[in-house]
Amino acid sequence: MNVGIALAFVAMLCWGLGDFWIQRSTRKIGVLSSLFFITAFGVVVLLPFVYKDLPVILNADFETLAVIAALCLVLLIAAFLDFEALRVGKLAVVEPIWSFEVPVAAFLAFFILDEKITGLQTLLILMLLFGLVLVSVREKIKFRQAFLEKGTILAFLGALFMGASNFFMGWGARLSDPIMINFLADLFIAVFTGGLLLFTGRFKQTVRDMLDNKQMLLQMSIPDKVAWLAFAFAMSLAPIAIATALSESYIIVAVILGLAVNKEKIHPHQKAGLIIAVISAIILAATTS
Repeated sequence: MNVGIALAFVAMLCWGLGDFWIQRSTRKIGVLSSLFFITAFGVVVLLPFVYKDLPVILNADFETLAVIAALCLVLLIAAFLDFEALRVGKLAVVEPIWSFEVPVAAFLAFFILDEKITGLQTLLILMLLFGLVLVSVREKIKFRQAFLEKGTILAFLGALFMGASNFFMGWGARLSDPIMINFLADLFIAVFTGGLLLFTGRFKQTVRDMLDNKQMLLQMSIPDKVAWLAFAFAMSLAPIAIATALSESYIIVAVILGLAVNKEKIHPHQKAGLIIAVISAIILAATTS
């Protein structure tokens, strides 16, 4: 359990860095090209660790294959929505909305896997979500209306699909193994996006863009892959709801990067939200351990 909690924090830090560079990449070379590179990178890096076990997966039981198929499809949709939200929106506003991934993953884990958490843990997760949602509101909070930044709808849709993919990633990691489940998801998305690039005649330009921006793309892909691996291992060792909640705290890292590097402005209530989220995440980790 302690190892799982620690890995959730590793995912938190790496996703914060990865999403910062995803935003820059999507704005420079586009969503499709960025998604192709990041998944193709995962395929190349993970292949040496899984190629011997690929025949075993092909002969896996129906439940395992169904979970893998669901993960690949849902994660593909979630990735497109999330990348596009990052492209058009601000880090400091778009990312906190993704905190809604947590209740989606927890809901699925409860009803499908009968996974339960304590009342205190539920309260801390709700506090964490409240803190992160505060950051997503651009203007001072009003009872009748709140003004949200561009990219909000995409971010909410992305949260729903990514929450489901988080659940399937955790379930698949338990049925198979965390490295294999990551490899298969990357392979599916890389083949799909690569096929789209070929079909639209953009593959050669994508290769040129990758060569011209390889440093930026590696800065995006390395932390993102470490995050997904750590996240998958975390969910195989700790409850999915808690691992997801702690990992979602990467929003804090991303928001701080957005403030420091992109000079994005946030209001006092958004700063209060960051404080609430940090404190809740620390207490949740301590009580779970």
